[in-house]
Amino acid sequence: MRRLLLWLSLSLAPAAALAAQAFTLDSPTLHAGASMPTANVYTECGGGNQSPPLSWHDPPPGTKGYAVTMYDPDAAGGFWHWIAFDIAVGAHGLNAGAGTPHSGNAPGDTEQPRNDFGNAGYSGPCPPPGAPHHYVITVYALDVPELGLAAHFSRKDALAAIKQHTLAKAALTVIWGR
Repeated sequence: MRRLLLWLSLSLAPAAALAAQAFTLDSPTLHAGASMPTANVYTECGGGNQSPPLSWHDPPPGTKGYAVTMYDPDAAGGFWHWIAFDIAVGAHGLNAGAGTPHSGNAPGDTEQPRNDFGNAGYSGPCPPPGAPHHYVITVYALDVPELGLAAHFSRKDALAAIKQHTLAKAALTVIWGR
């Protein structure tokens, strides 16, 4: 009986250790299920259109880079507000305002293609009047340091490459409406 208990405790210990180290995403200004702060809302909806500060923890072994997206699944056909990739493996988050391309707020060679507003980088929430929309911010741990996309890649190309190279992902969902 002792041997069985010892074997069980030793065999389950690695699984418990892995479960305790789930890849997570958080923010000092965003809280799951809560309203997006005005500073992060799109300019045409009275906000500051600044991307929120984000931090991630416990990426899986083999992580060589990161990508971040913000998606509104409630918009007709869905709506991509932000795609950022080629984020260096040494980054453990993004500063507020990192979604403004060439601002110096994003790490190194971070790429930020056009979103569904047609803007490069981050564009905050601005749904039509009615029920609040959900905004899913996701960080992806990637198995490559760079996606290696051609010079004139599309958003679809970037999202497909992110999906292909994802080791793990973590998400945070907030709401906003007017």
